[in-house]
Amino acid sequence: MGTDDNQPDDDFDLFQKEMGKAVPHQHDKADPFKKRLKPLPLPPNPAVTGDEVEEGFADLAIETAEELDFMRPGVQHRLYQNLRRGYLEPDDTLDLHGLRVVEARHELAGFLAHALRHSMRVVRIIHGKGIGSEGQQPILKQKVNQWLRQREEVLAFCSAPRFDGGTGAAYVLLSRKQGGAPHHGRKRR
Repeated sequence: MGTDDNQPDDDFDLFQKEMGKAVPHQHDKADPFKKRLKPLPLPPNPAVTGDEVEEGFADLAIETAEELDFMRPGVQHRLYQNLRRGYLEPDDTLDLHGLRVVEARHELAGFLAHALRHSMRVVRIIHGKGIGSEGQQPILKQKVNQWLRQREEVLAFCSAPRFDGGTGAAYVLLSRKQGGAPHHGRKRR
């Protein structure tokens, strides 16, 4: 049994010897897949911290398409395209799966306040694809589409790329200024 136990070590040593002179291949291409971000815990509950969150969301009669697509006037087209393509990585993520509309409204308001307080530029909101909606459009997706349009600090939002949730998630571009005025950033990869 002693000779068979040495076999894997001999193979590895032989491999190392043969590969010792190999030079790694260098390329200038982007990696085909991006590493997925882990969802972070929600910001602290305002009731516990003493910060009061103003929701200010109304229900609007807006048709929600399969892909979310919204951009305020004044936002550069290239910046919006970079958001849609996933070139601007989200700074934080909010997962609304399984929440009721009232809970989702409160969580979204608190999350946007948290993002503004920490000068976040891009956030991801996971609203789901409405698999449990049984034949009707996804309710949380409709509500997120309505609510985000009402916030001045939201400059643009769109459905995330397929690698980051697709039509079950949205990338949101936020203003870094408290008044909601557009601020145009540079592309990050």
